[in-house]
Amino acid sequence: MQQLSLNSLPIIYAFFMSSFLLAIHTILPLFLVILFGILMIRVGAATEAWIDILNKYALRIGFPALIFAALAKMDISFTENSTLLFGNSIYLIGCMLMAFPLGALFKTSVKTKQTMILVLAFGNITYLGIPVLISTLGQQAMEPAVILTSVYLFWMFSMALGLIEVAGEGKLHLKTIVIKLVTNPLLIAVILGILASRLKLSPQSSFMKSLDMIAQSVTAVVLLSLGIFMGSQKIGSLKEWAPVFGLAMVIMVIFPGIFYLVLRNSSITELQLHSSVLDAAMPVSLTAYALTQQYNLNAKLAGRLVMLSTFLSLFILPAWIAFLG
Repeated sequence: MQQLSLNSLPIIYAFFMSSFLLAIHTILPLFLVILFGILMIRVGAATEAWIDILNKYALRIGFPALIFAALAKMDISFTENSTLLFGNSIYLIGCMLMAFPLGALFKTSVKTKQTMILVLAFGNITYLGIPVLISTLGQQAMEPAVILTSVYLFWMFSMALGLIEVAGEGKLHLKTIVIKLVTNPLLIAVILGILASRLKLSPQSSFMKSLDMIAQSVTAVVLLSLGIFMGSQKIGSLKEWAPVFGLAMVIMVIFPGIFYLVLRNSSITELQLHSSVLDAAMPVSLTAYALTQQYNLNAKLAGRLVMLSTFLSLFILPAWIAFLG
């Protein structure tokens, strides 16, 4: 038995490496666009002002069009996706709450603890997650990708903002949270998309075709924006990056690994499992970074996490894709 096991190791290694290389080949074009954005700002062909413009286009027009168009063409069953919704909600809540014991353990400042509420839970599941899931799992991944985007956005603009206020001021501004939630373009697109799917809009209509054209533009736009953002940041000393690296590994490897062990014993489908784990392993989101700036938190930590985790994802995501098969 031991001899058989040893003989099978080269086969297992070869299978993993072939899957790993295939995964890199699948997502490499996405990272080449990011690299192009880095080069653009380094050579002066773009400025930091582009980041805000491109992100606003993606947030207010591109991704809402993508989500609406995708949902309008689907016949989503919330009963079939109940495990997906519940499992990912519990995961996000758990990640947010981990900011408190980790903050106490490492004796961080209040602002750093508030920042961890965002960065521990919310990866780049929209700007990078949707393109990676579709590139890796095919168009069938659009449904779980859109559902997961909705789940992440809901908890980010509800419980996460509430916990940030409680951790900081000890008070909860419910009115502000509700306004941010109901005016979020992505969540509005989800609601309208679900209504459109019930109305059975024709995908061949001029309206839907125009939305599809906008939707097809958004991936390149947001990846370019991410590259320009990364290229505009100061590198800093190696010592400053050590805790950032540790936190990135917790976010992209340890937490998703625990999530995988829990989910694989549930009633979730294989497609939902792969989508959930890959989204959980995504690098820290730009939205989380933007919120740290808006709320005057530890934006330096969040920015460095975005940079390093995005770079590490070039290796970590293919490893996850190969592991999941």
